[in-house]
Amino acid sequence: MPAPIPRQRAIPAAESGQAPAEPAIGGPFGDRSGGITGDSSGDSPGGSAGGSSTTVSGPASGDVDAPRPQDTTDDEKADGAETGAKAEPAEAAPRPAHSPAHGAPVGHLTLLMIEDDPGGSPVVPELLDPTGKPIRVRTARNLTEAERLLTDDVHCILLDLALPAPARAADGTDDELAVLKHVLRLAPHHAVLALTASGDTERGAEAVRVGAQDYLFRDELDGRLLSRAIRYAVERKRSDRAERKLTESKLRAQENARLERGLLPTPLLEGSPLRFAARYRPGRSRALLGGDFYDTVRTPDGTVHAMIGDVCGHGPDEAALGVELRIAWRALTLAGLCGDQLLGTLQQVLEHERSDDEIFATLCTVDIAPDGRRAGLCLAGHPSPLLACPGRPAELLPFDNNGPALGLLPGARWPRMQVELGAEWSLMLYTDGLIEGRVGEGRRERLGQEGMVAMVRRQLAEGLRGEELLRAAVNEVRDLNGGELTDDVAVLMLDRTP
Repeated sequence: MPAPIPRQRAIPAAESGQAPAEPAIGGPFGDRSGGITGDSSGDSPGGSAGGSSTTVSGPASGDVDAPRPQDTTDDEKADGAETGAKAEPAEAAPRPAHSPAHGAPVGHLTLLMIEDDPGGSPVVPELLDPTGKPIRVRTARNLTEAERLLTDDVHCILLDLALPAPARAADGTDDELAVLKHVLRLAPHHAVLALTASGDTERGAEAVRVGAQDYLFRDELDGRLLSRAIRYAVERKRSDRAERKLTESKLRAQENARLERGLLPTPLLEGSPLRFAARYRPGRSRALLGGDFYDTVRTPDGTVHAMIGDVCGHGPDEAALGVELRIAWRALTLAGLCGDQLLGTLQQVLEHERSDDEIFATLCTVDIAPDGRRAGLCLAGHPSPLLACPGRPAELLPFDNNGPALGLLPGARWPRMQVELGAEWSLMLYTDGLIEGRVGEGRRERLGQEGMVAMVRRQLAEGLRGEELLRAAVNEVRDLNGGELTDDVAVLMLDRTP
């Protein structure tokens, strides 16, 4: 949630030293005539950057969300004004906006007490934060005054539930906690302590259920109890906010995962005798989708079309562009385009959708005839597929007519090559993430296509096929690399058995 934009707090004449201050009023926190605590600084687990360097003991006024200045000079003068001493004129310094909910360290904890009868509560001589520093106190007699004093350096609010409600309910009935609900709306990021009559446990518990951090009995209040309750309320509020942010983060991560998972392709091979397998590993940490993309569809004439591609880079923008190209390829293929015409149209899509003119994509497309014995192959700057047939070693398909990557040369052409597959075969398409992993001592060399071919030949000889073969290949490449691969990896395999 965005932080509120602070407004400049107008400093009363008594604070600025331009007019004599009213006599301080006594109340539940002791005699206000001498209850000002001097300058002190330090850290406290209670919240954000501290405001005034004094303990404010009497009413003040000002706009919402404007913390007190760090400079102690003006505050010391304001101290003199609030205690009846004559203060020298001082200009109002701008007040930095630091919300206590942000968890930044503070010099003092600040309490805003909202009570219409300050003299009716027991005397609390001194309030201390966990470091032993005085807790600053501000007093408001009604909600209007409290709203003026509710600046960003306030960490906790002590609210008397006996205050008159701001308005009656719509049905004309009184809501016992209307004043609390009003304060919670005014200060959603502040800790709130409810002050209720002694023995009114039910009302106090209901206040906590509505949103207060704790409740206290008015007749049992003392300095030690209140100091502890303030520290507890501030920490609990900060813990609740951290837990809520963590929950929101988890929900966003789950939504992103569902979105990315939904963008991965579902092969359309209904009616085809070919078997399909794929492995996908994005290079980005904690991501499900990278710049690599693939797809497989069967058109009504029985032809099976397979594609694999790679957008340069592996960030979220590249992943989004890869999804666009994949969807465009599927639509164009189902519309009947193939070969050079298809790749030329995809290049136009890339040129219109990329964020930078230097972004390009490599692509490999294969269209397998309905009888499964031959295929057409187009390469746009992409590694050639690997073909494995019984009785002979696996080998790469020809790549002499490899065209340029999409997005490099306007008006480029991509020749379509005819390839004989045979009656039984396995065809593996992959991206360069599979062959660019480091190998050898010191990881100074690339695996390369030759290393990948030798690895797959060995795995085929061990009897691995389909999904099992792809899993073993990707895992071995990662092991040879000495850890996770930095580039995206996509591998798909089509198998035909008589």
